[in-house]
Amino acid sequence: MLRLRKILLSNYFFIIILIIVLSLSLIRLSIKRYSIFNEKENVFNLIVDKYSIDEDKLIIYLRDKETLIGTYYFKTKQEQIYFKNNIKLGDILKVEGSLSKPSINKTDNLFNYKEYLYNKKIFYLLEIDKYKKISNNKNIIYTIKNIIRNRINNRYLYTFILGDKSYLSTDVITSYQENGISHLFAISGMHISLLSGIILKLLNKLKIEENKKYYITIVFLLIYLLIADTSPSIIRGVLFFILFSLNNIYYFYIKPYNLFILALSITFLINPFYIYDIGFQYSFLISLSLLLTSNYLISKNYIISLLKVSLISTIISIPIQIKNFYQINLLCIINNLIFVPLISLIIFPLSLLVLLFPPLELIYNLLINILEKLSIFISHINIFKLVFIKLPDIFYLIYLILIILSLYYLLIKKKKLILIITILLLLIHCNYNFLIPNKYIDFIDVGQGDSTLIHINNKNILVDTGGRITYQNKEFNNRIKTTSIVSTRTIPLLKSLGIKRIDYLILTHGDKDHMGESINLINNYKVKNIIFNCGEYNYLENELLKEINNKNIKNYSCINELKVHKNTLYFLQTKIYDNENDNSNVIYTEVNNKKILLMGDASIKTEKEILKEYDIENIDILKVGHHGSKTSSSKDFISVTNPKYSIISVGKNKYGHPNKEVLETLSKSKIYRTDKEGSIIFNL
Repeated sequence: MLRLRKILLSNYFFIIILIIVLSLSLIRLSIKRYSIFNEKENVFNLIVDKYSIDEDKLIIYLRDKETLIGTYYFKTKQEQIYFKNNIKLGDILKVEGSLSKPSINKTDNLFNYKEYLYNKKIFYLLEIDKYKKISNNKNIIYTIKNIIRNRINNRYLYTFILGDKSYLSTDVITSYQENGISHLFAISGMHISLLSGIILKLLNKLKIEENKKYYITIVFLLIYLLIADTSPSIIRGVLFFILFSLNNIYYFYIKPYNLFILALSITFLINPFYIYDIGFQYSFLISLSLLLTSNYLISKNYIISLLKVSLISTIISIPIQIKNFYQINLLCIINNLIFVPLISLIIFPLSLLVLLFPPLELIYNLLINILEKLSIFISHINIFKLVFIKLPDIFYLIYLILIILSLYYLLIKKKKLILIITILLLLIHCNYNFLIPNKYIDFIDVGQGDSTLIHINNKNILVDTGGRITYQNKEFNNRIKTTSIVSTRTIPLLKSLGIKRIDYLILTHGDKDHMGESINLINNYKVKNIIFNCGEYNYLENELLKEINNKNIKNYSCINELKVHKNTLYFLQTKIYDNENDNSNVIYTEVNNKKILLMGDASIKTEKEILKEYDIENIDILKVGHHGSKTSSSKDFISVTNPKYSIISVGKNKYGHPNKEVLETLSKSKIYRTDKEGSIIFNL
């Protein structure tokens, strides 16, 4: 034991362990993973691991030696009720359906769902045709989960008790990310510390022996770890507590940062792919930074201490924040001062109490309502947000090293040079587009719709926004919507390109697949001017006008040209017809001698008028009219314009877009389609 204690007192011992584990982890990360399933399989016996129901849609995680994510649409409400009443976690189902691989990320810089699932060892999605329960749950952990689920009727209890954020709305989660507080909603070291502290105090009241207290708490935390889906941030927190407890029980005198290294090493031995988990990254870096600056954080004043913790946590999180969300909110420090005590000292402990005493849920819901409204309100304060263009991953590692060195030299050595260098680099990064002007056009993949970004020397024009697709389920008597394109695709893409605002939002016409997301865009991103087409405003345009007037955004309609940084956009269609498609704005511009023509949904009738009025031969980039419909792109028009590249913005649709005859007409050009290639970018 004495020899062991001597070894454990050596810093080098833990550094060697970490180097060995990291080396092994790199090898394991480089080894290709494969599925145990065959794509041709269509019948499976699987364990129900977890599920959620949204209206008629069931998302279910089914486990064998590997997890499948299944999707099923209930045919009737009775079927949905039957599922809720009869299917429990841990039950084994016979499932029939078809496997498909997750779609690849077709827009650069955006969340890569396929890669995310791969890191979680999920290779296939399962579209379920039918299911049948073949045996009941016999697992004690699933039994505990079912008992807890039966007592839970609140989405935040799922978040704070079971670590499941799938019940929170996209808008609310986005607001937490915008405010830099999303790490508070992943069960991590903070929650484990509070939970273990509560257990230890209860055991103190019962006068349990010191060593037994720790063992009982460890057992409780291990059970909780299994109940809360063994997320990497919880694993790190539980491991650290276990090592801390054993260190106290056996008087090893291991230094706290060496315990941390040991916990990290064990976590990577369990699964090296945890390194890609954002919750784990936040938990690891924040915990490490607070551990290394613990002497600096000590203060008799709680507010001062909390301010220091918030400051250190915010600074160390910068590389994660700008790598994943492409922005920093300078209000983060103040936000954490508000939300850390609200969540850690009130809402999380109250979550545990509500689980035991359901009548407290009324107070709980009131606090949750305040939490969400406050977060959404603060997230709309844009003046303090800095946007950062996406850079290669090595730059974020450099930022991390510089920030750690900055904290060390500032707090220990009292020197500011590295901190000043780091701030200067961040300022350069934040103003990249201003310092290094460039020109490009990006045909954004928005499914069945149109959205085109033109970037000319830090001036940004967005032509159309795309729109949400809806479908009707008569049995449920309610319209189901897809996730907002602007929230999940357009805005993250704009941020990743370093774009802080839209100077001009041009709407070709009032169809939903072209302007359906415009209200969502102006409510969540800075838009300076909006340009409408010619003709009367329809319902969607009038609804947008109401929002525009409330926000005092300048707007124009039926213009002939628009000058943007020594470039001119010409609007070729200014006549008024009796339908939206013929009234579409048709936009022509030249950038660095490249001719660009955007046709909106203009029909063959409009094409004929344009050929009479304008000389538009030998177009370099043609955005094909009406998604490749046969109502546009006549042979005469394509023969004259003679495009070098033809871009078809299209998604899965029932109209047969793009039309085969149109594709044949365009065959002399190089054709790109957003449904196949995803977003298409041309440097100009």
